[in-house]
Amino acid sequence: MYSDGIGHRLGSIPRAMRIGLALPHYDYSFPGGEPLTWSALLDAAVRAESLGFDSAWISDHFFTEIRRYGGPEGLLGSVEPFTALAAIAAATSRIRLGTLVACAPFRHPAHVAKMATTIDLLSGGRFDLGIGAGWYEAEFDAFGYDFATLGERFSILEESVEVIARLLRNEQVDFDGEHFQLDGAFNHPAPAQPNGPPIWIGGKGGPRQFRLVARHAAGWNSVWRWAPEPFGERVQELRHVAESEGRDPVTVRVSLGLYALIGEDKADVAARFKVLQAWTPGGGINAVSLDAYATDTLTGTVDACVETLSRFAQHGVEELIVSAATLPFAISDWSMVELIAEQLIPKARPL
Repeated sequence: MYSDGIGHRLGSIPRAMRIGLALPHYDYSFPGGEPLTWSALLDAAVRAESLGFDSAWISDHFFTEIRRYGGPEGLLGSVEPFTALAAIAAATSRIRLGTLVACAPFRHPAHVAKMATTIDLLSGGRFDLGIGAGWYEAEFDAFGYDFATLGERFSILEESVEVIARLLRNEQVDFDGEHFQLDGAFNHPAPAQPNGPPIWIGGKGGPRQFRLVARHAAGWNSVWRWAPEPFGERVQELRHVAESEGRDPVTVRVSLGLYALIGEDKADVAARFKVLQAWTPGGGINAVSLDAYATDTLTGTVDACVETLSRFAQHGVEELIVSAATLPFAISDWSMVELIAEQLIPKARPL
């Protein structure tokens, strides 16, 4: 059984579009280049809830670098997502909280299931578990994890997700895999949400990933740059795989993360784009036109962005997670986040 995170069996349940915020939690993440502090991250989460965002998300890296996005060289720090989200759960009361995404090779799945359960209990049933295979070789090497091949990392993910899903459903688990072995394992106390927190598989898609989603997860998430039509084609692949696995495709949830640049009118969008160019480390988008940037990001006036979201909704997207900058998990300008909350969210709800 696949839960929607609110305790319902999924079927043809109508769902309003939900809007989440990728929380700033790296050394590059804040307006004006302020360094990462716990108080700034916690304030961002509390602020997101007060503004009306439906969810808030933290990624899972020991460190990162922004050279791949056009920025300067150098390693930039982060926080550990599960402990951070546990603290945020205690400081909030409504907003859903999730990992986007946890790296399966970093932790034993039984440990992940126990942490997910604990946060779910702390939050009163507000936790979502996003999980993936990992991609950033430098941190694997730095901390002694075997990066191996993508296929081998994905094998770890497959076993992890099966074990986690069964433990979150409060099953007694016997499991004899290549990477993990469990004998009579169980998870008590049970999570607050019936059948446990929703599990989201993060990635760009493909048959093997979609089979994992269909067999053991609530849904699929992909980030940060997508246009509606290519994304829709990928969702169709997901639906076909789900059907071939014997799962009703309508029960497979879809969420999407996008960079966002939103203004009140076209002049405001253009002005904000110039500010965003100046904010982007290393001048990463200085040579990019506004029109080009808008092709696979959530960019434009509020009404234009609602139209873009409508096209994504037609392809089954039920939740959009915005990164309010040109980098993941960053906020270049809080006024834009406020604009999203005040004008975009109310108009996106009926989609």
